[in-house]
Formats: sequence, structure tokens, C-alpha cells
Amino acid sequence: MELLESLDLSRNQLSGELPQSMSDLTFLNHLNVSYNNLSGQIPTGNQLQTLPSSSYLGNSELCGYPLPRKCRGDEKAQPPTAMGHREEHEEDDSEKVWFYAAIMSGYATGLWGFVGVLLLKKSWRHAYFQFVVMVKDEVLLVIALGVARLKNYINQFGG
Repeated sequence: MELLESLDLSRNQLSGELPQSMSDLTFLNHLNVSYNNLSGQIPTGNQLQTLPSSSYLGNSELCGYPLPRKCRGDEKAQPPTAMGHREEHEEDDSEKVWFYAAIMSGYATGLWGFVGVLLLKKSWRHAYFQFVVMVKDEVLLVIALGVARLKNYINQFGG
């Protein structure tokens, strides 16, 4: 039975409630019990509430998450929260804050290290700005040559 991954029981005129033991079928990836005469609450647990609500369509007496129809006595039709879910979420947020703080401090350290060297070391500052000017000149030369070739091509073939 553990090899069963998909079970389609739709349109079989089944009636009654879904047994609680069906929520223990963790190996089941797809279950379709739509368009039967099922009633009661969808069992809470591992599996049945992870399936899409389309798996339960056409069962007017069926209620509970993931269906929008609330069961009697339910405050809200929401998925059950695992124990410690809020703590996990807060822990994830805390990890994100520390992650971004580390990135920002690394960026600031690198930036100020680079700028600090340029401010304090005159020979490095001159070498860096000479490099920037040289790269700028080469880029402008490539652009000028490209424009000249384009003009030559247009004059030769276009007009």
C-alpha cells in the first residue's frame, strides 16, 4: 500500500465521513474524492489538508480546511499550525536580519577600505584615476570607431 501515490475516488457515490486514518497516508501525493456525498470535517493531520480544495469539490456537506466552508464550532477555516511555527518564523526573521547586517557591514568595510586607501595613499590615488581616464578614453575610441563604420556603411549602401 505504501507504493500507492495517487487515488481517484471521484464520482463514486461514496457517502459518510472521511476516516481520520486517511490523514496518515503520507505517501499519497494525489487524492480526489470530488463529486461524492461525503460529509463532516476533513480530518486534520499530515496529508489531507495539504491537498488542493479541488480534490473535495461537489461534496456539499464536507467542511474544514482547505475548503472555505467552516465546520460547526470552528472559529476560522484555516490550516492547522504546527507547534512552534511562530517561533520558527521569528527565528527565520532573526536569521535574515543577521544575514543582511553581515552583508551591509562587509560592503561598508570594503567600500571604506577602498576609499580610505585612495584618500591616504597619493600614489595609489593617481594610479587609480589614470586607470579610470585610460578606460574612459578606450571606451570613447571604440564608440567613435563604431559610429564612423556605421556612417561609412550607410553612405556606401544607403545613400
